[in-house]
Amino acid sequence: MASLSADLFYDILKRLDAAALARAGCACADFRAISNEEDLWENACTSLWPSTRRDDVRSLIVSVGGFRKFYADCFTLILNKDVPVVQTNESNFFAEEWAESDCYYYDDMDELENSLPSDFISLIDVWYKDRALYSKVIWGIPNSDSANGWFYNYPFRIDLFQHSAENNENNNGEVSLSTINDLPSVPSMEQERKDGKLWRELNDGIKLSWIIVNRKMKRAVNLTSWHPLSGQRHWPTDTDFVLRFGSVLPAKEVLPCQVAECILLMKFRVTSMGSEEAGEPSTLALTELSMQMEDMGGVHLNGRCSLLLLKEALSCHRSRNYDEVLESCNLYLKAQSELKEEKIRSECRFDTLCIFSGITIFAAICTMCYRKF
Repeated sequence: MASLSADLFYDILKRLDAAALARAGCACADFRAISNEEDLWENACTSLWPSTRRDDVRSLIVSVGGFRKFYADCFTLILNKDVPVVQTNESNFFAEEWAESDCYYYDDMDELENSLPSDFISLIDVWYKDRALYSKVIWGIPNSDSANGWFYNYPFRIDLFQHSAENNENNNGEVSLSTINDLPSVPSMEQERKDGKLWRELNDGIKLSWIIVNRKMKRAVNLTSWHPLSGQRHWPTDTDFVLRFGSVLPAKEVLPCQVAECILLMKFRVTSMGSEEAGEPSTLALTELSMQMEDMGGVHLNGRCSLLLLKEALSCHRSRNYDEVLESCNLYLKAQSELKEEKIRSECRFDTLCIFSGITIFAAICTMCYRKF
């Protein structure tokens, strides 16, 4: 090893992916010195995230700390184990508090001045079986002009395909999958309903990265779960497939329930059934890719709270262990389901009480009338 030149070391290390590069840096002093080179980390980032190849994005990453820091921030996923437990006894009042959509903190506009919509840049990449399918960069949050106060008070949502055609040179505004991309053929939707082969391939093959960079705070975070957390077949039409990605965000200073969910929805639609005999491929088109925020009660959060959540996410705990991240997401979904069930039980108890009270009042009135006459 001592006889090898630094140039040869560099040539060896530039062929490694980021994980192997980090491990190589722990092997010896020479590898450690060369593995700190920004060019190596830039190569690792551009190989993983095609959206980072743009010159303006490169300048952004350099300004917020460099490619090595960017990789460390964005390859790891958000891990939030602080999901509150829903009590299922009759004296529990937390469920009612969590379901209140107007129970938000931080009404002071000074806090929002540190989290302006123009400070957040989105880097979005979609893969199918390790092949880059779609890349997009959004500077600022669309339709968030502070002069129009509606953004801070209305439900927060970023919909890529309302803003995709102008910057998507590679895809020309159209993103599609077909049997040419190893997508299984779909002879008919009736057959797909029976075997679900196309649905399984989508769940296993699709991968999403949605990175938020705050240039003022000089931090970045990946809001996705890489692979789908859940999905729905044939919704809302027979030919639609919805995939749901996301993460559980800390909200201790924003919401009473202390946590919220960043929901990333991806929708594909079957545009052509194709025919194996005629050599025509089955084709799917990506028709929706969006972000929104929800509290534990399922209420869509407004722009004010969503900006504060994005700011909190930039400094939250993260993990490289995907199974651990997935477990925390499932823990949140379980608590959310229990909250909805507790709310339904509370409503049933209230309805029963109203019915019993009505019957009692009616019986009392009948008794009074009987005695009077």
